[in-house]
Amino acid sequence: MHRRDVLKLAASAGAEWAATQRFAAAIPPIIPILDAHIHLFDPERPGGVLWPEPRDSVIYKPALPERYEKIAAPLGVVGAIAIEASPLASDNDWVLRVAAANPVMVGVVGDLVPGAPDYLKELERLQSNPLFLGIRYGNLWKRDLGLDAKKPGFVSGLKALAGFGLVLESANPDPGLVRAIVEVSDQVPELRIVIDHLPAAPVPAAGPTRDAYRANLRHLSRNPNVFIKLSEIPVRVGQQVEMKPAYYRERLDAIWDVFGEDHILFGSDWPNSDHLASFADTLGLVRGYVEQRGPQACQKFFWKNSIAAYRWRARRANQRFS
Repeated sequence: MHRRDVLKLAASAGAEWAATQRFAAAIPPIIPILDAHIHLFDPERPGGVLWPEPRDSVIYKPALPERYEKIAAPLGVVGAIAIEASPLASDNDWVLRVAAANPVMVGVVGDLVPGAPDYLKELERLQSNPLFLGIRYGNLWKRDLGLDAKKPGFVSGLKALAGFGLVLESANPDPGLVRAIVEVSDQVPELRIVIDHLPAAPVPAAGPTRDAYRANLRHLSRNPNVFIKLSEIPVRVGQQVEMKPAYYRERLDAIWDVFGEDHILFGSDWPNSDHLASFADTLGLVRGYVEQRGPQACQKFFWKNSIAAYRWRARRANQRFS
């Protein structure tokens, strides 16, 4: 490595450290942060991973709790929930083992297919682990919630999920998935549902399709068991990623005004978020938006609502909020 490359590397590391310290200083210690959306994987383990792909030079490296905590803890993050990143049934156990080894992890949302022959057996086995919080289903792994929910055993499988007090998490929403979530919610109203990445969902152009999309969101907001994550917020504008909260205000207000401060929570989407921004910048962006709604809204957004949505259990003293 040439000397100039070493200097560039040092400068980059210094800038990242400075950003971390800047945002850490901006976050009052009275507001602990629970990150309700990170991914854990290790491309170096035997058998590798299905996601991310090797060509993804940004995140194709071990994403494990120890690395996450080094980045997030200085910013006030005291705990995190791992969201599935694999359709392999065996990976439920792998993520649970990894999470169990580091108490910064307070829960895992795994992957099961309701109605599958082994679904109920696996659900009963996994739910006995206090770290297992639920399953994810949506626009991922070539699945279609709207179609699959009509298959034999699917809805009864979701009723079993609700019976165990577990959550259904969506994946990568669009108008079709939002409509499917409405149908599922109406059939199993007692099921807690978390809709991830709603800020990134494509909003239809003005007209009947947009009206129906917004009506579906309002319909979901009337179910007290439905929660929304403000995750996947940053977007690229031209050659740059826009990092001013004001740029996103109209889009985020449209979500907040529908669901209210009791049903919206924080998720970083780390390390997938690294494609657009550092963890510090991702947190700083959403904090810049939420803090304008006052300290009570911040407390609900950064930790209280995650407890209501996931019913996770503290593993450290600093996770026992009052």
